[in-house]
Amino acid sequence: MTPVEAALFSSLDPPRLAGARCARCGTVTFPAQAGCARCAGTDLATVALPDRGALWTWTVQAFEPKAPYRAPESGFTPYGVGYVDLGDVIVEARLVGDPATFEIGMPMRLTLLPLWPGPDGSAVVSYAFQPAGQPAGQPAGEDGASKDRTGEGG
Repeated sequence: MTPVEAALFSSLDPPRLAGARCARCGTVTFPAQAGCARCAGTDLATVALPDRGALWTWTVQAFEPKAPYRAPESGFTPYGVGYVDLGDVIVEARLVGDPATFEIGMPMRLTLLPLWPGPDGSAVVSYAFQPAGQPAGQPAGEDGASKDRTGEGG
């Protein structure tokens, strides 16, 4: 498998995202940055971020995003997107699973999201989060109901 952007990951097996921690003030960023937005420090070290967190807020992506998004061959299906609190940093991510089951504060875990076949035939992957109790590889839900950031209908 090939990452859609290598700098996003510190590891693919097991999946771990790569962030950066500022040596001066301790701020953690994702994706990793060369400079600190909080103190303007330039001494940042790459860190592997936790693979588990809590769903901070979420919504449903109900329309096809603009390029460089590539719809699957089966066509666009609405999916969850949200922010997952990993402790030192909150990460924006695609959410895998049935949006009807998402709840603010629910435990989430990092997973790899196959996007399309790469030149060698292996999957090009990005990252996503799914409910911690959901079996790995369970497909995203087909529920296209629109929900706002609080998880309420809208």
